[in-house]
Amino acid sequence: MTRPVTLWRIAPAVFLPTLLFETGQGAITPIVALNARELGGSFGVAALVLALLGLGQIAGDVPAGILAARLGDRKAMLVASGVAVVTLTGCLLARDVLVLIPCVAATGMTNSVFNLARQSYLTEAIPARLRARALSTLGGTARIGAFFGPFVGAAVLHGGAPARDAYWVGLVATVAAGLVVLLVRDVSGATPERRAAPTTTRAVLASHRQVFATLGMAVLMVSAVRATRQTVLPLWADHIGLDASTTSLVFGIAGAVDMLLFYPSGRVMDRFGRLPVAVPSMLILGLSEAALPLTHGVLALTLVAMAMGFGNGIGSGILMTLGADVAPPGARSQFLGIWRLCADSGNAGGPLVVSAVAALGSLAGGIVTMGAVGLAAAAALIHWVPRYSPWAHPGTMARYAASRTAETEPAGPDGSRCSPR
Repeated sequence: MTRPVTLWRIAPAVFLPTLLFETGQGAITPIVALNARELGGSFGVAALVLALLGLGQIAGDVPAGILAARLGDRKAMLVASGVAVVTLTGCLLARDVLVLIPCVAATGMTNSVFNLARQSYLTEAIPARLRARALSTLGGTARIGAFFGPFVGAAVLHGGAPARDAYWVGLVATVAAGLVVLLVRDVSGATPERRAAPTTTRAVLASHRQVFATLGMAVLMVSAVRATRQTVLPLWADHIGLDASTTSLVFGIAGAVDMLLFYPSGRVMDRFGRLPVAVPSMLILGLSEAALPLTHGVLALTLVAMAMGFGNGIGSGILMTLGADVAPPGARSQFLGIWRLCADSGNAGGPLVVSAVAALGSLAGGIVTMGAVGLAAAAALIHWVPRYSPWAHPGTMARYAASRTAETEPAGPDGSRCSPR
């Protein structure tokens, strides 16, 4: 008899490799720009090299969906791990910034493949009643890895080692993640790997263009507000005269609050629907970002940062969960590739909006603008999520359950379906 799929059973195959992979990525992210400077790049070139890590992830979203659809999620993760080992080795050995640039961009693409494959697997393997908890835990695991990765990298660099030595952390973590994927089998009961794409990505985009044009735009706004949080907090701290050590402490406190909330948010989403989590998340995050320019000291900044961490934390996994809710069963990987493109575009675009508005007026104006985007994102979610997800709120969940019950009831002599008395 097949054992039921639970979060504990999938942890070694899903959450452990994600934790390892993201720890490696977290270790290299802070040092990419420093490495570029060591190789003779200007500040502008160093910023470009760092941006390529995110741009590579955006460029890899759609190809990642195609690859996962053709090879299967497990094999796609192995490919991503193998390629990441090559690209990180290239980063480690690079002695010219022109060599570093393509290696960093390709590393970003492998991150996209790895994460999409795990999301696609969970979408198919986990029962709908556990979906939000599973995907929130996946998102929380990635956040934990990204949080502790820089500390591991800092330990390696302690004593004046060159910045490139942090790539060793990325290499070891990536190899370990690949070995876990290779040696730990996925739980039974999961959908078999797909050998060929049932449809093209272009066809998926065409047939679901309304979803991407509406709910996809809401996803983009949510991602933009969440990404902006990490940009505006250190900028405003510098603006009010805090030193780097104090800023890091405030940032770390906010990150700790963020990390503690991923599992409770998943439980709430599974029981009460997606909107009771998504909407408060955006309201709290938007309002706290808008309040940031009102702070002028460490205590006020810390309280607002904690509110931002709380708002972001309760929304852990919401975008992956919504993507799983609306992804078509026959083309999940391709759909999720486009879905992640919307999210990653928001991640890249949010900080650019702050920069553009700040250039025209003031930093405070850019921050308040993104706070307003957070409120707009909440309104967009309220409007569009119930149209596409049967798990939007208790009302849609009840209607969906009733429709499923009606479909399974035996038909009467006249073809009608009614419940037995």
